[in-house]
Amino acid sequence: MANKYVDISTLKYYLNDVHNLEELLQKKRFEDHDVESLNLFLDSIKDFSDKELFPFVKEMDETPATYKDGTVIVHKQVKTYMEKGAALGIIGATFDYKDGGMQLPQIITHAATYIQEAANNNLPGYTMLTHGSAELIVNFGNEKLKELYVPNMIAGKWQGTMCLTEPQAGSALSAITTKATKTDNDFYKISGQKIFISGGDYQYANNVVHLVLARIEGAPQGTKGISLFVVPKHRYTKDGFENNDVVTIADFQKLGQRGYATTHLGFGADDNCHGWLVGEENKGLGYMFLMMNSARISVGRGASAIATAAYQASLQYANERVQGKKLTNGSGEKTNNEQSLIIEHADVRRMLLSQKAITEGTLSMVFQASKYQDLMETATDKEQKEKYTLLLEILTPITKAYSSEAAIDSINNGVQVLGGYGFCTDFILQQYLRDVRIYSLYEGTTGIQSQDLLGRKVTMQNGKALTLLAVEITASIQKATKYKTLQKYAVDLGDRLKELNTIMQHLLSFAKEGNYERYLADANLFMEYMGIVTMSWLWLDIATKATADLENKNTDYSVAFYESKIHTMKFYYKYELTKTSTLKEILLDKDTLTINKSKDVFV
Repeated sequence: MANKYVDISTLKYYLNDVHNLEELLQKKRFEDHDVESLNLFLDSIKDFSDKELFPFVKEMDETPATYKDGTVIVHKQVKTYMEKGAALGIIGATFDYKDGGMQLPQIITHAATYIQEAANNNLPGYTMLTHGSAELIVNFGNEKLKELYVPNMIAGKWQGTMCLTEPQAGSALSAITTKATKTDNDFYKISGQKIFISGGDYQYANNVVHLVLARIEGAPQGTKGISLFVVPKHRYTKDGFENNDVVTIADFQKLGQRGYATTHLGFGADDNCHGWLVGEENKGLGYMFLMMNSARISVGRGASAIATAAYQASLQYANERVQGKKLTNGSGEKTNNEQSLIIEHADVRRMLLSQKAITEGTLSMVFQASKYQDLMETATDKEQKEKYTLLLEILTPITKAYSSEAAIDSINNGVQVLGGYGFCTDFILQQYLRDVRIYSLYEGTTGIQSQDLLGRKVTMQNGKALTLLAVEITASIQKATKYKTLQKYAVDLGDRLKELNTIMQHLLSFAKEGNYERYLADANLFMEYMGIVTMSWLWLDIATKATADLENKNTDYSVAFYESKIHTMKFYYKYELTKTSTLKEILLDKDTLTINKSKDVFV
């Protein structure tokens, strides 16, 4: 196994230099923090990950979470992680001081979690879900709910979950049937089942606080009638705690992330499950989705983090493995008969550069999205708040879907670098490939994210979100144009923006006719186009900063470090941006081959 799983220098460069963390810290909410202290915080996270996460990544895969005697048995490191992670403040890091948090920017918590996920992606989900469910209570719950649950959740003593999916409903939340019945007390009776509940139960959790979507009897049908409830595994009574009629039915055995418990839960089998309403009746789905921007950015971040760990393992292997003879020495002269390190072979270098371009580019995408979230949440001007809200709305599905799909391709290349060894359990690449596969399914599949992007995000407010994103990209193009070595790439990206306008005009013609099925038929390909353009924008920004640092003789990092960023940008433009030409051709094609016709061609 590689002894390096993340490039902390690159992470800090993107965070501090490319995305200008110091500028964000001028906001009143973050005025107690400075770059130096936050870098020390990230160093402590790296040290924690070195000791308590990375050493257990293979072991947790080999001893997966299992269901036994009504509960889920997980690796003992889950207990250690929850306790020590909570002590570092990672669960409530972004919360207000008054709620027990540190008021850290979202971009910092994403950086910290990225390090942990690269080290061992089986573990951070436990704290992330506890954070997410506590965040729902903090934002929408009453004071009593906050006092009863949030402190123990932030302290890592109680696990938190979010319970949306049901056996018969899947992603169609309008079809949920979990029922909430009013009582004469302050609670509702909850009955129903939920599946795929990450972190839903395990032996080390003193209590599990479930945030459950349910329909109150008599509520409107569809999504308008869904409410949100706090449903603990154990409820308070005047004599202490008692069972709340929440039963773990099973644990799902999975392809990857085997150390991360995923449960099937039953509520109210004995008609004795109590739930407490969060916020107002019939507004639960809205509350849940207000948290989804963070959740979906987190999915893109997790995929990128696993991919970066895979890249580091591939790179180490390529620098150690001797195989084959290099044909020439780079000057066209034949080499001697000695075997070469595989990193000297052009095709291996292509695959490694592809991994590097994807992992570093998607990390930058996560930082960009989370910075928009910070700017939105701290904006005091109405116009600025709307601007960053719209930018966040359009970038979120791209960050989630493109990063997840690209990470799969990236790790697949890593397996190929290792050859036959990549397929063997002696090496970790096969585990990373299994672990990352879920990310294109988490929090809405790529198909769902693509339809959200094309069907809702690019059309909202008559295309204002897409226009604002184009303005951001254009500003980067103009900045890059100042450097002669980057002008070609700036022009290439500008041409893709013009093509995007052509594609949108073509697709919108179907929407204007009311032919929405045709409009959305190739939404996945549109997502891929947008993902590549967005990544090209972010890589141009990285290369622009690196070029400026070279010209200014900045010694914070080595010359080779800056040159590697520029080289990787050039690689991405040659091998990835050019793919948009094919995507454009498909998107503009008039044939409709995937829409069901009266005569089914499938036999």
